[in-house]
This record gives sequence, structure tokens and C-alpha cells, in this order.
Amino acid sequence: MTLSRADRGSFAAWWWTVDRMALLAMLALIAIGLMLAFAASPAATGGPITAGDFRYAAKQVAFAVIAAFILGSASLLSLQQLKSVAAVVFALAMIGAFLVLFTGSEVLGAKRWIDLGWMTLQPSEFLKPGFAVLGAAILADRAPLKLPKPMITLLLIAPALFILMLQPDVGQTALLLALWAALLFFTGVSLIWMGALAGAGVALGGLAYLLFPHVRHRMEQYFNPAEIGYQAGLALKAFAHGGLLGVGPGAGTIKYRIPDAHSDFIFAVAGEEFGLVLCGIVALLFCLLTVRIMLRSANARDPFAQLAGAGLAMVTALQAFINMGVAVSLLPAKGMTLPFISYGGSSLFAVALTMGFALAVTRQRPRLEAREQPFFVAVGARA
Repeated sequence: MTLSRADRGSFAAWWWTVDRMALLAMLALIAIGLMLAFAASPAATGGPITAGDFRYAAKQVAFAVIAAFILGSASLLSLQQLKSVAAVVFALAMIGAFLVLFTGSEVLGAKRWIDLGWMTLQPSEFLKPGFAVLGAAILADRAPLKLPKPMITLLLIAPALFILMLQPDVGQTALLLALWAALLFFTGVSLIWMGALAGAGVALGGLAYLLFPHVRHRMEQYFNPAEIGYQAGLALKAFAHGGLLGVGPGAGTIKYRIPDAHSDFIFAVAGEEFGLVLCGIVALLFCLLTVRIMLRSANARDPFAQLAGAGLAMVTALQAFINMGVAVSLLPAKGMTLPFISYGGSSLFAVALTMGFALAVTRQRPRLEAREQPFFVAVGARA
């Protein structure tokens, strides 16, 4: 089947306006994630002596199909539809993250997940794409407001940060705070706001160090050159065992001893079985994806599209950097998934929604279509 630029069908119109290079990078990362799911599933379901199975890999295939649908559907949204959907996503994620405190499943002292039977849902994962778009809509809005726009975004994000600290989820808190800082920075706010935000970040970090023993232990372990953590040590051994080309699919042995090898430390499994080559390809794909979305956002005519695209790209790239950095002991240990690649429905669905939003804001729309109503005016009209 061939598509002509003269074709006015909905699929053809989408195909010729979407960033196909970024889309290809996303699909490549999903494919690599499925390959690594088959490599890590026996380790997650068995052990060096006990035979494992591929049930996690089978579930990840189902998750990937749903994620592909989410990615494609979100990329079809107009800019105004995108703002409305993001507002709903952020509100539902806030409600879900709050309910988790009372009804969620507790794992290692943290309540972050809702058990749905066939999967566990982590509502906080969806706060990032929702806030990236909603915060950009507020900061880029042309309508005059009574309160400063950065203050409005603060009132929006503060309850989410408070709920995340109660769970506790220091990693998601840091990501959401970094996303807010990036949006303010890209908007060009004054140094006073940026200084206040930096101070708030340091204060939250200090509070987490004082309140949560696991945070204090990991920080002290990281800054002690004579000590290396159990997971980090095994991950480094996996990379050393794999070398340049890896030991081959399914031939890894250290993966059976790494906790969460199928999720948080999937990058170490890639290093052991497929070597530095695949790890480099994964890193390059994330770089390509980030640069493409940033460049397309910078070339957009709408200030909202510029800001939202940059925020969505930044938060995904930062999460990938943290996961890979932890795996190679560049950063302190932190339970954070690798976007598109780690096992889990919540992570895959949330990153698919994030990148679907990114594809939507970076589509090359006709000039008249790109002229959207101010956000608060549009919301008022619907009410």
C-alpha cells in the first residue's frame, strides 16, 4: 500500500504530519523491550536451579498491544483535545494516587499500586504526562490571570507532590518536580522562581533523607567508595560478563540473582546477554527520540506546543537516564523503570501516553488548524 500526499483520508493525513522518525524510534524501543522481556522472564519466574517460564513475557506482549493503541490514539488528538484529555488524565491520576494510600497493595513498605488481578496499576505514573501538558497549557495561555501562572502550576502540582511523599515514592516526586522546573525554565521565568524551586528540591531531598531509612541507606552507600550495593554490584557483574557482544540470548546467568531483573534492572539483562552493542543502541534511540521531539517542538508555531513537547521529551529522557545510570552505578539505587523496555503495564501505558501526547503536539498542522483557543477560555466555554 502506498500513500500519496494528495490523499485526504484520516490515516494519510496523520501519516504525513506525524514525526515518523520519532515514531520509528518508539516502535524500536518497544520491540527491544519485548525481546528483553523474553530474556528476563525466566529469571523473574524461576532461579539458577528452578526452571522459569515466559508468563511475564506473554503479558508484556499484551501490554505492548494496548500501549501501541494508546500511542496511536493519543497522537491523533488536536491541540485543544490534548489539553482536555491531559486535564482528565491528571485528575484521575491524582484521585488514584490518593486512593492508593488507603486501598493499595503494600510492597516493601510503600503503597503505590492498585491490584487489578491481571496487573497492578500505578496511578502516579500518569501524573507526568498529565501535568506536562496541563502545566504547559497554563504557562503558555494568552489570557490574563489574577494569579501568576507559575503560582497556578504550583497550586496544581503541590498536592501531587504531597501524596507521592506519603506513599512514599521519592523517585516519582523528583521526576515531577524536575518536570515542573523544566517547564518554568523553558517558559523563561525569573531567576527568583528558579532559585525558589531549587531550594524546594533541596529541602524535599533532605526531608526524604531524614524520614525514609531506605533513602538514607542508599545515599550513604553510594557515597561510600568502599561499599557497593547488592543490586548495583550484580548489575556491574552482568555488564562485565556480557562484554561487547553479550553471552547470547537466554545464556545469561547473573540475571537469575538480580532482584527485579525484568523491571528496574532490565538494562543489566541487556548488557549481559546482548552486550554493550545493544545497550548503546538503546541509549542512542533515547537520544534520537529526545532530540527529534525537542527540535520539532522548537519549530512549532504554537507556544503551547513548544512548551508541552519539550516537557514531555525531557521527563521521558530523564527517567531513562536515571534507570540506566543506576544500572551502571552512576547514580544511587532507585526503583525506576526504563521507558518502553521494563516489564509492567503501568510503565508501558504511561510512557505510550506521554509519547503519544508528544507526537500530537509536534505534528505539522496547517496554520489555521494550529490556531487554538486560549486554554481557560475554552474551558469556560465548555462549562
